[in-house]
Amino acid sequence: MWWIKAYAKRHRLGILLYSIFVLVFALVMFLYHLPLEPVGYAAGLCTVLGILAFLGDGVRSRRKMEQLHWQAEAIKNGVAHFPKPEDEQEKLYQELLEISRQERIDQVAALLKEKKDVIDYFTLWTHQIKTPIAAMDLLLWQEASGEEEYYEQKRQVQSELFKIEQYVGMVLQYLRLTDSVNDFVLREYELDGIIRQAVKKYAPMFIQKKLALEYETINVRVVTDEKWMVFVIEQLLSNAIKYTSSGSVRIGIKNGCLMVEDTGIGVLAEDLPRIFDKGYTGYNGRNDKKASGIGLYLVKEILNRLGHKILAESAPGDGTRIKILF
Repeated sequence: MWWIKAYAKRHRLGILLYSIFVLVFALVMFLYHLPLEPVGYAAGLCTVLGILAFLGDGVRSRRKMEQLHWQAEAIKNGVAHFPKPEDEQEKLYQELLEISRQERIDQVAALLKEKKDVIDYFTLWTHQIKTPIAAMDLLLWQEASGEEEYYEQKRQVQSELFKIEQYVGMVLQYLRLTDSVNDFVLREYELDGIIRQAVKKYAPMFIQKKLALEYETINVRVVTDEKWMVFVIEQLLSNAIKYTSSGSVRIGIKNGCLMVEDTGIGVLAEDLPRIFDKGYTGYNGRNDKKASGIGLYLVKEILNRLGHKILAESAPGDGTRIKILF
């Protein structure tokens, strides 16, 4: 029977010591020429009592193991707790198992939350990207009445393609950021080189909205990750362009901070503390049905991992100033 074998294995040290003690007594009495009959009688009596105790305790142990098997299945389904411990060692084992079980629950909860966040984001992303695709389809089916209208349609198609590229780039960065693999490579870079990459990409959008860009060489070197920092500045420029109908966007250094400032509609005071929260769009975002509330969240997460700080200052009608401290 399996439980007898398991019980004997667990108490093998006691059984071995008992056997050694009997042999020692027998050997000593033999060497001193003492009668062995009393020793044999005592050893036999102790053996009978030991077997009875072994069987009784073994039955109790069997019931305990069966109960533990049942409890294990119940705990897997989350419908039961551990039985009452019989000693301090068992209590410690139960505490270790409870810690392990709680960690597993937390890990599963975190994975489920991450999965839900990804599904929610891709659902929103799908709706976002359908808009420029539909606009491109409409533009491609329209026939231009002249050369000027043709070039205007071409410009609009390029604008919609740019939006698609922007959305695809954002989702790729979102997936990389949520990946457990560290994709950051910190080196010293010329900040001007990083800024120019982002400005070059968004130059057509400045032209399309007729916005001025105020930027002069700042000659500052920073320790950062070039790829991720370019994405951060691109997102800040994208937001500045999106919420600025006229005026300018300025990029510069002030009090040791990189500043991206616009003359746009600004942010309400109650929205300002939460603009970096995941999925938070605020009043402006609710008016802009295509806003996802992901861009500034990614910016904050990236900068946190790079060891940089970000601050926002704004007021309705007074534009927005984003500051990055390296």
